[in-house]
Amino acid sequence: MTTVQELQAKIKDLEAQLASFKQKNVREKIKVMSPEVVDSNPYSRLMALKRMGIVNNYERIRDFAVAVVGVGGVGSVTAEMLTRCGIGRLILFDYDKVELANMNRLFFQPHQSGLSKVEAAAETLRSINPDVDIHTYNYNITTVDNFNNFTKALTTSSLTDGSVDLVLSCVDNFEARFAINTACNEFNLTWFESGVSENAVSGHIQFIIPGATACFACAPPLIVASNIDEKTLKRDGVCAASLPTTMGIVAGFLVQNTLKYLLQFGQVTNYLGYNALNDFFPSMILKPNSNCEDSNCRLRQKEFALKPKPEIAVEAKEEEAPLHEDNEWGISLVDESVDDNGAVQVTEGVTLAYSLPGPDTAVEECQEATTTDVSLDELMAQMKSI
Repeated sequence: MTTVQELQAKIKDLEAQLASFKQKNVREKIKVMSPEVVDSNPYSRLMALKRMGIVNNYERIRDFAVAVVGVGGVGSVTAEMLTRCGIGRLILFDYDKVELANMNRLFFQPHQSGLSKVEAAAETLRSINPDVDIHTYNYNITTVDNFNNFTKALTTSSLTDGSVDLVLSCVDNFEARFAINTACNEFNLTWFESGVSENAVSGHIQFIIPGATACFACAPPLIVASNIDEKTLKRDGVCAASLPTTMGIVAGFLVQNTLKYLLQFGQVTNYLGYNALNDFFPSMILKPNSNCEDSNCRLRQKEFALKPKPEIAVEAKEEEAPLHEDNEWGISLVDESVDDNGAVQVTEGVTLAYSLPGPDTAVEECQEATTTDVSLDELMAQMKSI
């Protein structure tokens, strides 16, 4: 008779064969369809960017390695978008597990509950595009030992065994953000910081080039500047809200600017915010703080200051002379919005709420006031009665 253990072993073997078959089937389909980033496919939506003159060479997307730190609401969608765009290598960092509470997001599935987020993400992403080389790291980057492993991965995971081309911060706490900031300042890595508010109706992305733009420590959040432990702000029975819409919008901003930076088209935003309550999109430029607490940031600022700046050619402007200095015909330009009497002319159907006084009106009224025979006492009495 077959024992229970033997049956379980056979079931696991069959499941492994089925998974292998599915993976092989997906790969064969993709080979038949041709990868999206290959120019030989005349129907490629991505290659159309090249034909329309937006991107010079979209195939270069395969040459880049991008690290995504935090595979949550923003990070998981970001990783999926980059995978569908055909990024060459994707490096994922996280240490949480998939929970049923994560099902309101656009990526994880109920059957993945209990798996580590990076494991679940890699499984899904490889089924979407097996051509993307995916590396996963399941640990907390804020601990001392793991931070060293984190920096080693960032500096050795490019397609040429060097530093990654870009780091995307999609974490949900300040401690992890400062760990990423410290690593990028130390090893001079360009990165994007992103986040969504606790009430899930606003978010932002920030592009950071060490030394050239403000790092995360240059203008720290109030909670950090006040030396308050963010863990003490946790309220019993209350967790951060999460909307797949806000997460998707912020992830879209993040990946859009990632593509602009890597493929060098358009203008990469320095800082872009989003407020869903009134559809407000603030944008600004954040300069580095010369008194930043991060010593590596100050060092990068000095290095950046010594770099040669591109010269901007300025055309010499000739002094403008009157076009017709003589004007023998006495031609002059007249504002048609004002008639001969100085009254403002408006479009038919529009009326003025009030008329502005002419330039002489105020003078006349002032003269009338000064020529009255009212005494000072009478004027004082009038003022008190008002």
